[in-house]
Amino acid sequence: MKARYDAIYRDIRASIEDGTYPYQEFLPSEAELVQKYSCSHNTLRRALALLREQGFVQPVHGKGVRVIHREAERTTFAIGEIESFREVGKRSHVATETIVLALEHITATPETARATGFEEGIDLTSVERVRRIGGERLIRDRNLFRTDSVPGITKEIAERSIYEYIEGDLGLRIAMSKRTITGERATARDREVLDLDDVDYLAVVSSQTFDTQGILIECTESRHRLDHFCFRDTAVRQKV
Repeated sequence: MKARYDAIYRDIRASIEDGTYPYQEFLPSEAELVQKYSCSHNTLRRALALLREQGFVQPVHGKGVRVIHREAERTTFAIGEIESFREVGKRSHVATETIVLALEHITATPETARATGFEEGIDLTSVERVRRIGGERLIRDRNLFRTDSVPGITKEIAERSIYEYIEGDLGLRIAMSKRTITGERATARDREVLDLDDVDYLAVVSSQTFDTQGILIECTESRHRLDHFCFRDTAVRQKV
């Protein structure tokens, strides 16, 4: 059952991230972990396989499973994962706050359709937010949500977590996000709402998010102050 191995994966991952299982050390043996979680060997191996895919562990033949994850000093946004801002803050152990600057309904114009992939003429919920981390305004997000897929977004929901609302209240499953990262010069709007000091360039993450039916439900442009963030992904070399 997915819920079982996913829960084990998340528990072991949390123990790696908080240092219970330190970097470069081995996890407890498979037999110990099976006993701890009262699960089958197959369920545990599925959880460990997921940890390997995410770059947390590496199986070593004849020795066990070694921890290879090392927590970054900067707040880390994992490009290979789909996380809400609140989830990133919790994982990184930093104080976060979301400030909603604007929330309105718009109609997708031909220009919007070309830029995002949404159909021309559909209703979109546009949300502009600033993300404060450790007291500094470091991220500006512009989100466009397909309103018929994600109805009822309010200022309160946008301040808390739209992803929590989508998955918890609407029962909609987020399946995949396609992302592009570029470096761009800060705009006048960036300087107006962010604490940029002498920073001239931002890391800009553009994403398209799809549900399990392959429907585009969200397009986002997220503009990050470069000197406070690193972006990580994990690549696993496939056998030829």
